[in-house]
Amino acid sequence: MAKYVLYRLGDAIPTLFLVLTLVFIAMRILPGDPALAALGPMADPVQLALFRERMGLNEPLPLQYIYFLWDAIRLDFGRSFISNVPVADLIARNLPHTIYLTIVSVLMGLCLGIPFGVFAATRRNRPPDNALRIYSLIGYSIPDFYLAAILLIVFSLQLGWFPINGAGTGFWDGLHHILLPAMTLAMLKSAFMGRLTRTSVLEVLGRDYVRTARAKGAREGRVIYRHGLRNAMLPLSTGIGISILATLSGSVAVELVFNRPGIGRLLIDAISERDYPVIQAGVMMFAFFVILVNLVMDVVYVFVDPRIRMKS
Repeated sequence: MAKYVLYRLGDAIPTLFLVLTLVFIAMRILPGDPALAALGPMADPVQLALFRERMGLNEPLPLQYIYFLWDAIRLDFGRSFISNVPVADLIARNLPHTIYLTIVSVLMGLCLGIPFGVFAATRRNRPPDNALRIYSLIGYSIPDFYLAAILLIVFSLQLGWFPINGAGTGFWDGLHHILLPAMTLAMLKSAFMGRLTRTSVLEVLGRDYVRTARAKGAREGRVIYRHGLRNAMLPLSTGIGISILATLSGSVAVELVFNRPGIGRLLIDAISERDYPVIQAGVMMFAFFVILVNLVMDVVYVFVDPRIRMKS
């Protein structure tokens, strides 16, 4: 197993290197001058030249690329062009909010989607199954930012049950602030997980060993959860990984709609201001979490599927 994990980790390193290279190239070919964005259109040419020299923007692109990679290896993200605050401090201040939102959303989505999918699979072509199909269709089609705006208008502005913006202070206040944004992402992910669970469980319940368990007189609950859901965990593990990554990317729009702090909001603000160091660090954080989630799911596969364990 250790060999398998090291092999997958070795695949992740070139991926991260490629992401860093693409981020560097994208920042240099996008229109806009970071010096003008930082100093404003009224800055004179001398100020602009001094700013570019101080930030290393006058160096040749190959040399800038080498400096960028060396700083990335040392986890030195530099300082923001706009606020002159160390980018590491900005990341440390905003990253916990995004992680917290992602964890709560994924847990809510799994707790809603998987039981709903099992319930629908055991009642195929009956009202619960039809309800899941309609719910999944809506979840697939509605954009996350649109659903976030609807929930914000209804539950925050009209009913006043939840705060309009911010992340709150303290555990209970923070939980009150995060429930509505997390519910937005959880509803969309539960539709995906519910549909996937239904399909996977239905496939497993048609296998010979399930019919054998029923013929031996096993209780229906044991057949469904011990033989059905347990053997459907491999596709569900893939779905959970996809759901985590989709929730992480969806948090960008949700943070903007609910005016919450987070990496997504920080990244969008930095893009509008052409703040290269913040953009590069933000994209690198997202790439790191994508690689980390994929690596964790690869390890989960080893435990779920013994065939992978034997090959590794």
